[in-house]
Amino acid sequence: MSPLNKQQLEQIRDERREEIKQAALKVFAKKGTTGTKMSMIAEEAGVSVGLAYRYFKSKEELFQLLVEDLLKDAGDELDATRALPGTPLEQIRTLTQSMIDEESRYAFMFIHQVRKADRVPEKVAELLEKNTTSAFYEKLVPIFEKGQKTGQFREGDAR
Repeated sequence: MSPLNKQQLEQIRDERREEIKQAALKVFAKKGTTGTKMSMIAEEAGVSVGLAYRYFKSKEELFQLLVEDLLKDAGDELDATRALPGTPLEQIRTLTQSMIDEESRYAFMFIHQVRKADRVPEKVAELLEKNTTSAFYEKLVPIFEKGQKTGQFREGDAR
């Protein structure tokens, strides 16, 4: 068997990093931030604690990275919702389904916990301030307004 080349090693490293992030998301969503230990994340990922620390300096770093990634992904998904085919009602249904599907449910649970937490790291608080729930809702207003014009949604303030 020939040794792995640099590109193959990088791919393995990226895949392992993603596995640890997904495991952390699941554990954080189930146990909360304070109830989660790096050893729990490592166990969920099927790696040693030492390897988990090789990829991430701390639980806090991993937590912050997840928040950053998930807020960006949520914003991107909301932006993409307006471009989906179908009626406004179908677009909202598609968005809602993607929020509660098996793949996304831990992300939704995690971000909800982060937003409701009494204390979060300063950098996470800054991210939440920049990515408010209201800012996310604003991305949906054009869909609701179009739905009102077509009679799919009731009249009134689209917000």
